[in-house]
Amino acid sequence: MSLDLNSPSGPVVATSLLTKSVTGPGGELHILRGVEMVVAPGEAVAILGASGSGKSTLLGLLAGLDTPSAGEVRLLGQSLGDLSEDARAALRAGRVGFVFQSFQLLPALTALENVMLSLELSGRAARAREQALAALDRVGLAKRVGHYPSQLSGGEQQRVAIARAFAGEPSVLFADEPTGNLDQVTGGQIIDLLFDLKGRQGTALVLVTHDPSLAERCDRSLHLVGGVLS
Repeated sequence: MSLDLNSPSGPVVATSLLTKSVTGPGGELHILRGVEMVVAPGEAVAILGASGSGKSTLLGLLAGLDTPSAGEVRLLGQSLGDLSEDARAALRAGRVGFVFQSFQLLPALTALENVMLSLELSGRAARAREQALAALDRVGLAKRVGHYPSQLSGGEQQRVAIARAFAGEPSVLFADEPTGNLDQVTGGQIIDLLFDLKGRQGTALVLVTHDPSLAERCDRSLHLVGGVLS
């Protein structure tokens, strides 16, 4: 039975013949070729593939951070091709979280301020401090809220990034190699944290990873080879 893309129980992400090509010195390079995928509410999906296979490109397209050469992405029931850049940002606000491999924390802001900023930008300024404190407490950083990124370990910085992504209780969270810059022990803690928060909030996860232990925790694993997802 197919899912109604516009119903509350419809997929949070769906693609149709998604293609991405770029033109370089050697001619046209096809990064993605007709990718088809669907992610259901609350589902965890791992995207695997060799370095340079286009995994991060795909994640950016799914989140509306980049635009395809052809095909369609539907995010939370909306066709991203029908939306302006501002409209895509408005759709993501408070409903979509993103965890970058390089953390992407603002160095001049404390852990608390980094999380608060994302809430304020999504129109939740009234309760931003309260929600940010609660999010940091859930990731075990209640005593580090006043620290700046340079005063935190890599694992702590990733916890701040995850708190920022989950603070608004998003419907879907995209994560690009969330354990890629971490040692095995810390990476395991981050995996536990992601799935604990997923269980509490019912957030769908779409994770780009090389980490087999992370992929094993997901409901499905998809492999990107030669620009084709299988």
